Amino acid sequence: MSAILSADDLNDFISPGVACIKPVETLPLQKPEEPHNPYEVTTEDKLPAQDHAPAQISLTDCLACSGCVTSAEAVLVSLQSHSEVLNTLDAQPFTPIQHGEIQEETGNGVNEGRIFIASVSPQVRASIAATYGISELKAGWMIDQLLGGPLGLASGGSHGSGFTWIVDTNAMREACLVLGADEVATSTSSSFSDVPPESTSAPKKPILTSACPGWICYAEKTHPHVLPHLSRLKSPQALTGTLLKTVLSQQLHIRPDQIWHLAVMPCFDKKLEASREEFTDVYWRPSSPQEPTPPVRDVDCVITARELLMLADTRGISFPSLPQVPISTPPFPDPILDTFLFPQRESHLNPRQRRRRNQEPDAGPSGGYLHHVLQTQLAKSPGGKLHTIRGRNADVVEYTITRPLAYRNRSPHISNTQQHLGDLSQKIEGEIEEDEEETIFRAARYYGFRNIQNLVRKLRPPRTRRLPGAATTIKHAPNNNNKNKSSNTAKTMNVTAAGNIIEYSYIEVMACPGGCTNGGGQIKVDDMGLGERQGTGEGSMNQAQWLEKVDEAYYSMSPSDTDTDIDEAGGDGDGDVDMQDDGECKEEGNEGEEMVNGIDIMNVREVLRHWSESTGIEMGRLCFTTFREVRSDVGKGANGEKDRVVELAGRIGGGW
Repeated sequence: MSAILSADDLNDFISPGVACIKPVETLPLQKPEEPHNPYEVTTEDKLPAQDHAPAQISLTDCLACSGCVTSAEAVLVSLQSHSEVLNTLDAQPFTPIQHGEIQEETGNGVNEGRIFIASVSPQVRASIAATYGISELKAGWMIDQLLGGPLGLASGGSHGSGFTWIVDTNAMREACLVLGADEVATSTSSSFSDVPPESTSAPKKPILTSACPGWICYAEKTHPHVLPHLSRLKSPQALTGTLLKTVLSQQLHIRPDQIWHLAVMPCFDKKLEASREEFTDVYWRPSSPQEPTPPVRDVDCVITARELLMLADTRGISFPSLPQVPISTPPFPDPILDTFLFPQRESHLNPRQRRRRNQEPDAGPSGGYLHHVLQTQLAKSPGGKLHTIRGRNADVVEYTITRPLAYRNRSPHISNTQQHLGDLSQKIEGEIEEDEEETIFRAARYYGFRNIQNLVRKLRPPRTRRLPGAATTIKHAPNNNNKNKSSNTAKTMNVTAAGNIIEYSYIEVMACPGGCTNGGGQIKVDDMGLGERQGTGEGSMNQAQWLEKVDEAYYSMSPSDTDTDIDEAGGDGDGDVDMQDDGECKEEGNEGEEMVNGIDIMNVREVLRHWSESTGIEMGRLCFTTFREVRSDVGKGANGEKDRVVELAGRIGGGW
């Protein structure tokens, strides 16, 4: 699923899997004298020498089937492309918005138009920035000019339609990070550990991230035993779509299908995520006694960075020639959400509204889920130390937080003087030793399907022994949490990494090696001759070197660079602005919790609470989702799996 493929890379018909029946159902009518099924899986020498129409497989078919063996499911998506974006813009007139309200037009009813909104991920901006040798902020301005500027898509087409708002997904990413840390805190709390997993919707330990759709499809179709561990939290793409559809439909008094949301993402698999039934208005809109309406997607279309450039080329727009300055957009109908989604409007008046554009390299290129969880745990654990151990490769990393036993009963809100006196009394009484440490949190990062396969193998439940007298045993790593010498910490972590993975509390899982900046939809080194154009004197640049440039653009978010770009643009700018460093942020926090990892925790929770109250929809329906095991009986015998196992056992001399 993380393969670097697109529909344009295929020039032959798709060969379906053995268990895939959809192509058979949609075959063109054949001549009576040709009873042979042209799409039947057969040998090459028996294949009829004639041309057939391509098999049509919808995205819903892919998600409902577990027998597909094609190269990548993303290539089957035909309705989410740059062509679909242009067709939609040309087919529907846009609805003008001024001062947060719909402007009536004579002779053209409001119901005939649509409101076009786009959301752009930071990984896409980094890919564009590396391609054209500019800063990430200027790359974002160029994307805004293409989607919503007068020299962009609005300069052509039947109706001159463009996108009214272009939202940075970093806004809802912060909401995902805060909710994700709360989910981990709930799962790891002592009171929750006594509750049976079946009696709650919260995930089991270790919690696995669910923001990567390629990983989710893999888990649902091949490893359902990991589904109870998946985080129930929506991804930033899905959460942004839900926010836009719920708020705008109520504030502007229009139907959700009158809002068309385009997401620009680094991965083809995000198209699969947008097509999930769980990410439609059926799951959040109030029930109505009227006739049921067709479900409306929260994200109507997803394109990638490469398709973004194809979008400009198809329209005859020179993307490098677009102005590298911000565009002006109307205010969002909800003032509180306007400040949250577009903090640059108020950043020059209120520095607290400035949002960190991206995180530091330690957070990784995939949103920083694990990094924020670790920073949250450190903020709640006085004296805590973070230890990092690399696994077999750079895409497997283990993180362990330890602290001296003297800090076990220390509250994060108690004064240093009071705690020092308490620690001193404990040492005098001989209760603890100064160098004794305990492990309080373990987490890990797994990128790439090769590493993911090792992860799910370790999470697989033990097989039940059916032979008489057999017992099922599980080997656990030694648990020395109560008295851990600092010298033994590394040894304990190594044992855990190789043995009992249940000791982890949280694992960040991404399908692409290297993370989301290496997504299949990103601009590659072979595109547009980038390898030769940007290669060094020693030769052309390879993909690994190119990925380093993209990561550099993704992480180059210093305040000085941002201020320079804004000054060159001649104004306050319409891009996000970096926050202060973590040290200054923590000093401004409310009892050590308000600012964590550069994020205003209290402000994010207030915004989420306001969103729920203003729409009248409970938080669970807005921010969380579910996952399901995908089963298919296609291609399976009528006897079932049990009878097949019994038959095999009889052949090898089994005594059943």
